[in-house]
Amino acid sequence: MKASVSLELVIVTADATRLRPLPATGRVTIGRGETNHIVLQDPSISRRHVVLDIGPPLRVEDVGSSNGLRVSRSEDADGTARIVEYRVPPGESMDLALGDGVQLGATLLVVQRANASEDNPASSRVVRSYSVPVIHDSGMRKLYELVDRVAQSNINVLLLGETGVGKEVMAEAIHRRSPRARGPLVCLNCAAIHESLLESELFGHEAGAFTGAAKTKPGLFEVAAGGTVFLDEVGELPVSVQVKLLRVLEERKVMRVGAVQKRPIDVRFVSATNRDLEEEAASGVFRQDLYFRLNGVTIEIPPLRERVSEIEPMVRSFVARAAVQMNMRSEPRLSKAALEALLGHGWPGNIRELRNVIERAVVLSAGETIQPEHLGLGGRGTARKSNPELATIPPPRPSQPASGVVSSSIAPLRVPVGEDERQRILLALEACGGNQSKAAEMLGISRRTLLMRLDLYGITRPRKGR
Repeated sequence: MKASVSLELVIVTADATRLRPLPATGRVTIGRGETNHIVLQDPSISRRHVVLDIGPPLRVEDVGSSNGLRVSRSEDADGTARIVEYRVPPGESMDLALGDGVQLGATLLVVQRANASEDNPASSRVVRSYSVPVIHDSGMRKLYELVDRVAQSNINVLLLGETGVGKEVMAEAIHRRSPRARGPLVCLNCAAIHESLLESELFGHEAGAFTGAAKTKPGLFEVAAGGTVFLDEVGELPVSVQVKLLRVLEERKVMRVGAVQKRPIDVRFVSATNRDLEEEAASGVFRQDLYFRLNGVTIEIPPLRERVSEIEPMVRSFVARAAVQMNMRSEPRLSKAALEALLGHGWPGNIRELRNVIERAVVLSAGETIQPEHLGLGGRGTARKSNPELATIPPPRPSQPASGVVSSSIAPLRVPVGEDERQRILLALEACGGNQSKAAEMLGISRRTLLMRLDLYGITRPRKGR
């Protein structure tokens, strides 16, 4: 008789990752209350939130929580990985597979094998990189407050930012905080699929529509019914597909490849790109009418170098996650010198680069203390060789109104200094006589970013000719 598989529960928060062994059979209660089998100190979780039924089949049951739970799983179709999220309302249940993510408030739970099997070691440690946002920077807190407001509507959202800043994490947050959270979240990287397959992936196709189309396949927009579609790298869409996507956004209907009749859809669109779509739309590289349709609300995510206060908590979270994935008995410590090297790095690859550096460091440290030599940073990207808190803005040119403000005492916006960001924007505007372009240059950011920060902080935009 085949022995039962030992399971464990991975508990992921923004600050740490923990493991709890699970019994071979029975039901495990989880919540804030002290009488639960597993107690979670998360104020967003109910006192008795869920019951994990070991089964078989493995099943999670909401036992009357105030806000329900969400189950995320990766579903592959035609080589395209989709993260689909399902909402489990209070009082209902859902079957689980190993590796599915169960989101309770701000805590993520994943059931996985406790030990690698001899015949299939790769089947263990199935924890995937589910996203639990680390929000310590004041500017990011403001952005997530905006996300809370935007999520309640059905307006399209365009996420901007450099590669690796966490656009997909924010797309997930928009979906989870929206009334559509009960529906699926379907993600597609527009740059990862060949142009010849992209149309079929988005809109679907009928059987026999082209060579290899053996059966009818609904497109991504139909699969996401009642939920959210996240179009990553939307700036990479071919012009031919841009035209058809615009029609879908306007009509809320799709035409499958080879079909003769359109089908209605009910989805919310969230798009992301690291390109300047406004500039590309103005130059004709990207369709301007599509840009306006996607750009219901624009949220620009600042690069990691502008939110240094989040580096340390992210590092500790990545170290904990890597230690779990590598089946280490304990997490390696982070030396003070290594932390200083991490804080001084410029991070051109942003959070993605940080995660890769930490995963490599955990391997090279062999479970001991992580030292600077384990990071492999060298001199790459060290944009801040001095204390960033001492950085200054050049004084205004003689043609700029003096206004009595010593502008050399204003730190650039790309250097986070806490809660005084709003005040620095006001000082820069005053020093430049309300000239937004010059103020943005003084602050070391783009004019578009400055305008978004003005709206974020409720600062009235200065009138021209002020």
